Amino acid sequence: MDTRKLDVLRARYGSAGGADLDDPDFRKAASLQFGDGDRRRLPFADPSTLLDAPFRPDAAAKADFGGIDIALIGVPMDLGVTNRAGARLGPRAVRGIERIGPYEHVLRMTPMADCSVADIGDVPFASRFSLEQCHADIEAFFTKVVAAGVIPLAVGGDHSISRSILAAIGRDRPVGMIHIDAHCDTGGSFEGAKFHHGGPFRHAVLEGTLDPERTIQIGIRGGAEYLWEFSYASGMAVIHAEEVPKLGLPAVISRAREVVGDGPTYVSFDVDSLDPGFAPGTGTPEVGGLQPREVLELLRGLAGIDFVGGDVVEVAPQYDATTNTAQCGAQVLFELLCLAVKTRSGRR
Repeated sequence: MDTRKLDVLRARYGSAGGADLDDPDFRKAASLQFGDGDRRRLPFADPSTLLDAPFRPDAAAKADFGGIDIALIGVPMDLGVTNRAGARLGPRAVRGIERIGPYEHVLRMTPMADCSVADIGDVPFASRFSLEQCHADIEAFFTKVVAAGVIPLAVGGDHSISRSILAAIGRDRPVGMIHIDAHCDTGGSFEGAKFHHGGPFRHAVLEGTLDPERTIQIGIRGGAEYLWEFSYASGMAVIHAEEVPKLGLPAVISRAREVVGDGPTYVSFDVDSLDPGFAPGTGTPEVGGLQPREVLELLRGLAGIDFVGGDVVEVAPQYDATTNTAQCGAQVLFELLCLAVKTRSGRR
């Protein structure tokens, strides 16, 4: 060992505290974690929130949502599932995950240091029984969020919630979408029901809030392919799960960015896009899925798109004793937060 180098390290770090760092990016992240010297908040202390963000349930009662830039919103509703129920517990499970962030090491970002972010609680529902009423409640709530100029990040709940969120976000102009899922979710009405999780994006297109030619669906697989004719007929780009390793992630990222262009873009992540070996806690698992590392690389590759909102859906924690599914959901939510901060900072 070079004793001179050791002396330099001892002089610099021998009595340094946890937040005593030279790198400005590291120092920014540490400033959110450490108070006096090397003291941090105790683990498992205080009520759980999405990404440990400040809890601001009062924000929705204010016209400007209390001045926040980005709202984390729970949508605990799963009346639209076609298989195993339980995604209504997704927001609670994702809130229970700690130690996500504050630093995104690939993008070198500390998102909560650059924007005002808050968990504003859950969408208030008027009925626990009516799927139609729940969708009306979701649309009304997110319309208020968008009108306040706040970027919404939702945690579901089943995937049917995306249709009503898009109805709010795409009200004035249709948006593009990057959709990561095992299923295209562009089916029609089944058994007299329109608002189910197998068809939100067909209805969003037909309602004029989603531009199909600026939509790409990634990770698609399984025996329900015959239900997704609308995706092809409407001009959506579809990349199946088995194509991802063949194309390579740089090519998939490039294709996604090409499809959405520089227009407003929504990102929807269904946790069943992941192989159930990584994320068993979901209602409609499909073997042969994506790896978490692939999804994270894909999302990081989208940094700089005109991101106007996103969601993480279909976490059903009772099917996963390990909590891995909720862990994946929380990490994806953090990556979406980074995309939102990139967009917000760019507008400023």
